Amino acid sequence: MAEDLDGVTDPSDGVLTEAAAVFGLLASPARLHLVWALSQGESDVTCLADRVGGALPAVSQHLAKLKLAGLVRSRREGRRQIYYVDDPDIVTVVRVTVGQLTARTYQVPAPVRRLREAGV
Repeated sequence: MAEDLDGVTDPSDGVLTEAAAVFGLLASPARLHLVWALSQGESDVTCLADRVGGALPAVSQHLAKLKLAGLVRSRREGRRQIYYVDDPDIVTVVRVTVGQLTARTYQVPAPVRRLREAGV
């Protein structure tokens, strides 16, 4: 691992590979929308399909990929599977990214930009 001028160590190749895989999964607008929706609260596949406007089988496949990657978890509630994001860091990344891009669209100062301007 190389160290840069600020004393910060570069991540290992394994960590970078894993991060690229996560970003690759989130590069799909459908999967990103699902993670966004789940960052707002847990839901079952039927409600998620309605919310994101996807076909039930396609949404189920996207959720299976997100679950396999460890970005989404589920639990059984009667006959339904309830999906949720169990990693607050993933929720933060998705919310900040989508929030920043939304703010740019409407040219409104985004929270991260305001923090930066405040010297935080």
